[in-house]
Amino acid sequence: MSDKSHYHIVAVGNAIVDVIASCDEETIQKNGMKKGVMQLLFDEDEAKRIYSVMPAATESSGGSAGNTVAVMAALGAKAGFIGKVADDELGEIFTHDMRAIGVEYNTPKLKDSVLTGRSMILVTPDAERTMNTYLGASVEFEDTDIDADLIKKGEILYLEGYLFDRDLAKKAFQDAANIARQANRKVAITLSDPFCVDRHREDFQKLIHGSVDIVFANKDEVAALYPDLTLDEAIQKLSSNVEILAMTKGSEGALIVKDGTHTNVDAVDINVVDTTGAGDAFAAGFIYGFTHGYDLEEAGKLGCACAAKAISELGARITKDLPEFIKDKTGLDLSQKQSMAKAV
Repeated sequence: MSDKSHYHIVAVGNAIVDVIASCDEETIQKNGMKKGVMQLLFDEDEAKRIYSVMPAATESSGGSAGNTVAVMAALGAKAGFIGKVADDELGEIFTHDMRAIGVEYNTPKLKDSVLTGRSMILVTPDAERTMNTYLGASVEFEDTDIDADLIKKGEILYLEGYLFDRDLAKKAFQDAANIARQANRKVAITLSDPFCVDRHREDFQKLIHGSVDIVFANKDEVAALYPDLTLDEAIQKLSSNVEILAMTKGSEGALIVKDGTHTNVDAVDINVVDTTGAGDAFAAGFIYGFTHGYDLEEAGKLGCACAAKAISELGARITKDLPEFIKDKTGLDLSQKQSMAKAV
């Protein structure tokens, strides 16, 4: 039985079920999709239509922050999640999946006609993912859904930037960050998407500059946060306002910045099957390292290894053998440090 007095991570994010299927190019074209693009669906009927035309698919709990806590659970960490689903079939799938992997998840279900959010992901033979996402119940998240007791038990509160698309969720973010800081916990955020940053730049800057310790982002997201600066200037600006910047660079690996020191970490060479969830997995590996006594370079290596494992499989969830994969690719043996996790 897990220790419910302490969690390595408590994440707040969109509670979405990933519906993932392999398909040919024709399926993308005849359904009017833009290959390689994440398209938000605002019409429930259109979401139902796309769901109905998908080939045989796997369905599992997803969402960016949900993927991160799932990978952390696969590493042996203790994780909690806060996010909203509807009282429907996919809501049950999300809840069951989270609890089955050991993640603490108790957010009350939304009991009205809105569907549980779903991300319908079609993967073509070239490993490119085309996503059609209906947020549904996940965007009904608000401050009353925040579990203060759970947040206080987590070493790190991890916030998903995608939730910023609704004012009530922004308030919930700030409330959650305040609870974490008052309890002397670290606050981390993933910027999620450059277009999301564009939509909420000032709000992101205000939250990050005042309440965040660790930022996860890729190069495009960092650039979007400070559009008037060069990338190097944006990195300097962002890293000077937080304790740690962990910036992913795709096939070039990652850059970790703390106290003005830049640490570059190489990517792990792997055969790419599906790029879904690479950034989510990187954050999981890094946070695992950070909360288990690894230095920043080692934490970055753990992040890159988790990202490589994620993109070597179909879907954002890592299905098996993650610690063994990490040991093979990085030489880091997680079993040697699992007893060294920081006490809260």
